[in-house]
Amino acid sequence: MNRLAVYCGSATPADPRFIDAARQVGAAFAARGIGLVYGGGRLGLMGAVADACLEAGGEVIGVIPQLLVDAEVAHRGCTALHVVETMHQRKQAFTDLADGFVTLPGGTGTMDELWEAMSWAQLGYHAKPVGLLNVGGFYDGLLAFVETMAQTGFLRPQHRDILIAADTLDDLLARMAAHRPPQTIVRMKADQL
Repeated sequence: MNRLAVYCGSATPADPRFIDAARQVGAAFAARGIGLVYGGGRLGLMGAVADACLEAGGEVIGVIPQLLVDAEVAHRGCTALHVVETMHQRKQAFTDLADGFVTLPGGTGTMDELWEAMSWAQLGYHAKPVGLLNVGGFYDGLLAFVETMAQTGFLRPQHRDILIAADTLDDLLARMAAHRPPQTIVRMKADQL
């Protein structure tokens, strides 16, 4: 994995472990020679992951919509900053530029990015690993919900392991490196759906 997209919040929560985790991810990417592709912002976890990666000598590629550039939240210190018109273009660029996806804590935008990466993997639009770093149990509820989707039959057995979740970055990256794409919906017959 040469480059990984990181999905995370632009907020700065009161609990410092979230910013600390973002900084650790950025520094670890640089130490491992993994380029960072992210939302191009300078605030919150987004800014922390980018700053830490840059400080450690890593590559940082930001992808940000013009609307957010106009709001003056763009990180001007990125190795490269791609300005796009829409959020759809932003997410497509993440998929095009990265070899996989790592989700850190975040809000609605982070969930939108995570669910799209999972949905596209399920459909067959990409075959890249989709990771989730469960910092301090932040995603325990989401992981329980994914299990509920599987138990009720809304998440097919072939797709249960699309989301790779771990509590530590080392474990997450090792599991992502061992990722094998599932059978995708576009390659399934109607009686398998």
